[in-house]
Amino acid sequence: MLGSLNRNTLLEGIQKRIDFTPAVALLGARQVGKTTLARDFAALIKEEVTFYDLELPADREALSTDPHRILSEQKGLVILDEVQRAPELFALLRPIIDNPKRKARFLLLGSASWDLIKGVSESLAGRISFIDVSGFSLETTGPENQSDLWLKGGFPKAYLAPDMELWQLWMENFTRTFLERDIPGIGSQVAPEALSRFWRMLAHYHGQTWNAQELANSMDVSHKTVTRYRDLLAGTFMIRVLPPWFENLGKRLVKSPKVYLRDSGILHHLLGIQSHHQLHTHPRYGASWEGFALEQILTKFGDQNAYFYATQNGAELDLFLTHQGKRYGFEFKCTDAPKTTKSMHTTSADLKLDHLYVVYPGQKQYPLNEKMTALPLIDLPEFDLSY
Repeated sequence: MLGSLNRNTLLEGIQKRIDFTPAVALLGARQVGKTTLARDFAALIKEEVTFYDLELPADREALSTDPHRILSEQKGLVILDEVQRAPELFALLRPIIDNPKRKARFLLLGSASWDLIKGVSESLAGRISFIDVSGFSLETTGPENQSDLWLKGGFPKAYLAPDMELWQLWMENFTRTFLERDIPGIGSQVAPEALSRFWRMLAHYHGQTWNAQELANSMDVSHKTVTRYRDLLAGTFMIRVLPPWFENLGKRLVKSPKVYLRDSGILHHLLGIQSHHQLHTHPRYGASWEGFALEQILTKFGDQNAYFYATQNGAELDLFLTHQGKRYGFEFKCTDAPKTTKSMHTTSADLKLDHLYVVYPGQKQYPLNEKMTALPLIDLPEFDLSY
């Protein structure tokens, strides 16, 4: 099973970037396969490889005495795994990377965004290239496995669990370890119990517009506290905060972001969903599809120019994406035969979309009109934005 999974696009991306910049960072949630990717890449290149796992006491100790000397004398590829555990290394790496006599290239693996690690942006600005690593996607598993990927999520060990009982066990262990070890490991003082409660509550708001005061009232804390919880989960790649699109359209626009759990398996675990039948009959079925399809689109096309659009009058577009100078819209509909709606026509005109795609869990791609297409998600691995 492992040998049939395709992550060649990521491996090619690492090669392209590390040939251009002396340092490359793979950023993504814990357990999405960054270490495996790094080892697979190391096996492909013909040069010396040195690997440090900064979660291991022995590796941290090896770098603690004289890290500048040790790293500056390295040759070939140096891999620093879970680098957020040693933020002091970033300041040391800057002069090493800038040294014209440097003989090493660096591959940094991190499970927290740079915003959560103090001083990183300033230390390595302009010296490092970033690659976002998500869990398994349809390109990895093959579109024929869409239903299982949607239910189980993209964390490799969760997706590869031979049955749902073991999937549930992995999910329980992962969420507990994340709350009790990983979050404190980046210096957070948030109580695991409070963050766990917020995370589970947020699962029921998946795909909805952020309302800090409503969540704060439910938890009996301040709106600043729940916003801090949100940013912590976003910074560790557990949730996505999708910003609204603003433009001078002469309309009253929704100005709060939408919030999604990035992994459908985590969402289903927190909602108590453990089977396809439970998923299809759950009140959050449509929202689950929206989040799953959204992540697949953003994994393929990137999220730097991704927004949602909504007006106070009710017109809404799930995803607005600018790509290669063109404007695209995506609506996510969990239906057998999607059709156009008044909202689609309104948002298409408002945003001057080049094309709008209605992404659904069906089998057939067909035109809805000249500038709108029903797109099965299973077509995504071979799909190109060509309109």
